[in-house]
Amino acid sequence: MIGLSQPEPAARRPSSEPQPTGTVGGQMAAEAPIRIVVGEDEPIVREGIVRVLEGAGFEVVGVASDAEDLIRKAGAHKPDVVVTDIQMPPTSTDDGLEAAKKIRAARPGVGVLVLSQYLEDRYALELLGDGAEGVGYLLKDRVGDLVVFTDAVRRVAAGGSALDPQVVQRMVDRPRTEGPIDELTPASGRSWG
Repeated sequence: MIGLSQPEPAARRPSSEPQPTGTVGGQMAAEAPIRIVVGEDEPIVREGIVRVLEGAGFEVVGVASDAEDLIRKAGAHKPDVVVTDIQMPPTSTDDGLEAAKKIRAARPGVGVLVLSQYLEDRYALELLGDGAEGVGYLLKDRVGDLVVFTDAVRRVAAGGSALDPQVVQRMVDRPRTEGPIDELTPASGRSWG
């Protein structure tokens, strides 16, 4: 990258000395970058997401502009994470979310980070339906906050979860349905002690 200098190489150990585990020529082997397939139908947004990810050291191995192509690319490239818009062609409703669920059903170890332009807690609940491991839901404006976005990708890749704070707040604030405990009434005038 322009403006970044590479660290000086460490002195190599003589070949007669044992090499520590995980090293190559006496130096720690670099971790493989997280492999990502991006699904986004808007070309400018898609290119922006790809540039942000690549600039942060991720490897974008495929891009798709519709849900069917996203499923194909995820199957062909076997990414660590799929970053996708919820609303994608062919119907531009929740096709990206449905594609993400199909990808996870086929390969449960793939992390999925869905992006949405709109605050819809039902999408988050649907995504989390089978468990919170390796899933994330962010509003698209979070992509502009590079630290938040790239941290979410890393957490999802590691099997964690990443939920937009606004989505969490909305889920917490939603009205709770009444259950059997809500039907109980305090004993009127009775003393239990």
